[in-house]
Amino acid sequence: MAVTEPTGAPEPGRWSARLVELGIELPGVAAPVASYVPAVRTGPHVYTSGQLPFVSGSLAATGKVGGEVSPEEAKRHARTATLNALAAVHDLVGIDQVRRVVKVTGYVASSEGFTGQPAVLNGASELLGEVFGDAGAHARAAVGVAELPLGSPVEVELIVEVA
Repeated sequence: MAVTEPTGAPEPGRWSARLVELGIELPGVAAPVASYVPAVRTGPHVYTSGQLPFVSGSLAATGKVGGEVSPEEAKRHARTATLNALAAVHDLVGIDQVRRVVKVTGYVASSEGFTGQPAVLNGASELLGEVFGDAGAHARAAVGVAELPLGSPVEVELIVEVA
């Protein structure tokens, strides 16, 4: 069954309270590695730039998935990159303004023959489901690529609808 509309608008403080309940603390916004901003709002949508799995200003890993980076590790890095994307949303409009997650696009630096990109991006999708429930159900693309910035194994971008 396709989910097209979340049930009801979020209550004030709902998502920040949910993060606390889950024991998740959003990181600071990752500094851009080139000439762009972490997120922009146009109308009722926030678009994030592609976010890498930075932890405390450094990449959590480098290498290709299915080679130097296992699919299980890459799934964790996709989760980290998604936390960075949520941090960019929070910095721009506040996490409690999110009405729903619309789209996730994930890129996986893939070794030759690796075809498990969807499973890697489940790290992003599962986190969004934990945090936003039905409002976290989204459209998604999981794309295998030859290389990503700085040698990152994954990159995640979000489109969210906001109040």
